[in-house]
Amino acid sequence: MAKLYFYYSAMNAGKTTTLLQSAHNYRERGMRVLILTPRLDTRAGAGTVASRIGLSAQGLAFEREDDLEARVKTDIAAHGALHCVLVDEAQFLSRAQVWQLSEVVDSLRIPVLCYGLRTDFRGELFEGSQYLLAWADEISEIKTICHSGKKATMTVRVDDNGFAVQDGPQVEIGGNERYLSVSRAEFKKVTRGEGRIDPLQTSLPLA
Repeated sequence: MAKLYFYYSAMNAGKTTTLLQSAHNYRERGMRVLILTPRLDTRAGAGTVASRIGLSAQGLAFEREDDLEARVKTDIAAHGALHCVLVDEAQFLSRAQVWQLSEVVDSLRIPVLCYGLRTDFRGELFEGSQYLLAWADEISEIKTICHSGKKATMTVRVDDNGFAVQDGPQVEIGGNERYLSVSRAEFKKVTRGEGRIDPLQTSLPLA
């Protein structure tokens, strides 16, 4: 039975890596997938979904105003049967788009796997995440760790000196140089101005 899934986490937990692995698993079995990614995220180029460990795939970039159910139907008409839809950076979905994805599941009987952040740098829900939490059939957390050693559940935006930023737009695209995953306790500490976090984290070498 097709379902709407929401896989959420703080920053840098491997959401995109997990999405790409899921897409690979379908394709390895001869099944066709459609990867959707918001056009506003252009870090790897519009429509390109790329993970921090070097994996990437081409997706279909969408705007906030796009009807995603219609985009899926257009893809099927052009390319044939579709077995799974995967959505990167799902926190940027609008309320209407989450509902449209639920229609892909309920009317077209195609599973939809959404990957995204739960909350922003202020600890507030993103619109897309809010409605995925409300309407998804299955919700799962992708876990990561805070520099303190505790489980990371929050995302903090930092300036060039590693101090927490508490003002500014909710959406500001960035990676490790701007956002860090922290525990709730550490989030409270740094947003009170009690300390800083080094935004430059050493990546593990990949053999």
